[in-house]
Amino acid sequence: MNLRLPGPIRRLRSSVATTAATLATKASRATGRGAGGMIGGLIANAIDPTIMADLGGGRPTALVTGTNGKSTTTRMLAAAVAKTQSVATNEGGDNMDAGIISALLAGRDKDAIILEVDELHVPAVADKLQPQALVLLNLTRDQLDRVGEINSIERALRSTVEAHPEMLVVANCDDVLMTSVAYDAPNVVWVSAGAGWLGDSVTCPRTGGHVVRTDDDWYAVKPLADGRQFRRPTPDWIVTDDGITHPNGQAELSLKLPGRANRGNATQAIAAAVEAFDVPFDQALAAAEGIDNVAGRYTTVELGEHKVHLLLAKNPAGWQEALTMVDRSADGLVIAVNAKQGDGEDLSWLWDVRFEDFGELEVKAAGERATDLAVRLVYAGITHEHIPDTIAAIRACPPGRVEVLANYTALHDLKRALTKEEDYRG
Repeated sequence: MNLRLPGPIRRLRSSVATTAATLATKASRATGRGAGGMIGGLIANAIDPTIMADLGGGRPTALVTGTNGKSTTTRMLAAAVAKTQSVATNEGGDNMDAGIISALLAGRDKDAIILEVDELHVPAVADKLQPQALVLLNLTRDQLDRVGEINSIERALRSTVEAHPEMLVVANCDDVLMTSVAYDAPNVVWVSAGAGWLGDSVTCPRTGGHVVRTDDDWYAVKPLADGRQFRRPTPDWIVTDDGITHPNGQAELSLKLPGRANRGNATQAIAAAVEAFDVPFDQALAAAEGIDNVAGRYTTVELGEHKVHLLLAKNPAGWQEALTMVDRSADGLVIAVNAKQGDGEDLSWLWDVRFEDFGELEVKAAGERATDLAVRLVYAGITHEHIPDTIAAIRACPPGRVEVLANYTALHDLKRALTKEEDYRG
């Protein structure tokens, strides 16, 4: 019905929606309620449900999705594409409809659009923006009370790829579920970006047959319905411990962000920039290497006698990867866990994460659900102190470097609390 409205009425509604959103965003920032990354989009969409498609305007667009690494990969891809054209992006990580609309409103005059998109929202966003590229990172269990069963997400993403055959798909061939999403795509670039968490890919999502893994290969023992073997595709791009192998050669990769997972994120971002936006490889590489934080993650701040290194983890796969980034030579470790809406209320995932190795680090259990975490640490044999207030937990660590590993709202709460501390320096 909305599409049949006369042109002048549609333009008027869009103008009203844009004005209202702009005012709401400014008010949110002025009153200290937030950056306005959500409220503007919520209001604009309520007034004009067609505004996302209208704001897209047919501009070159790439969507980035997956359970982990969306924000980092999007930041790197946006930086790479910005080497050759201006870019609209949701740098703050607001990756559902409202946040996407706000990013598009803020970037109405930009040449290209690079967006991270929540897995559940990809089908609708792709239909509205008609992207020229979709970057598929990984699929693992996430917030079970919100996201649901992982194979249903795989099927939804696969349907999106089928519905947009002209779209370039940049897919991680080391991830069984994302490989299934892209397996029949007519226009696909395969990237060996790594798969640190294998607990959700032991069976073929299409047949249910067992998946056998070797060092650099995997395959399903049961053939697909058409008789084909479901097997790891040969990658076009490969991330290694030293660098990147790409279709035209090899290059060193020296990132400011820690961890093997971020090397995989960088490789997919660079591949998408080169393959979908014709960014010269050297420029895309330099852009990815220049990223030193993502929405405040990985940054180091000072609080009194402590230098605090911030790390984010949101689900079993993310926690397991983040644990490898913890500096065991630091003077203390604070682990903070909440269970708010942004985190997922189900904390059973704590028992899927291996907390058994922190060397000589002094460990503090913090956050609203510090008690649940403390129980898990007891069973892991980790000596720790239970201090729910994260600021107090940091101060309880010996002077020096403190690693803070927190889930989404725990990290958000900590950053807000830090700004209120007199001896904080960001």
